[in-house]
Amino acid sequence: MNLKKGTPAFGLLLGGVLVALGALMMIIGFWKTLLLCVLFALGYFLGTVENKREFMKITANKLIPDKEVKVIDLKTELKREQAVVAEKVAEAEKAVEAEVKPEKKPVRKTEKKSDKE
Repeated sequence: MNLKKGTPAFGLLLGGVLVALGALMMIIGFWKTLLLCVLFALGYFLGTVENKREFMKITANKLIPDKEVKVIDLKTELKREQAVVAEKVAEAEKAVEAEVKPEKKPVRKTEKKSDKE
């Protein structure tokens, strides 16, 4: 049986699943049917995972962060960064003000000796 998307066999299978889902909703109700579908999806997903222990470790590490990981307070970090930038700007302004500009020396005009002399 060819169960690829777009084939009549896949259409019949999907139609049958949806009819069964509709019948479940009418018989046992929406929330019980939803719970049944969620439990089926969870069972299918865990059944297809090869290394369940490793999968659970990875999932738990994503959901529960390590104690060593420091949580960043965005407002505090932003204020700290703004203070650092303000200090750098103030230092740059002081450096520009303190920069000694050399005075222009008067240019001495030298007389050209003429050939007539």
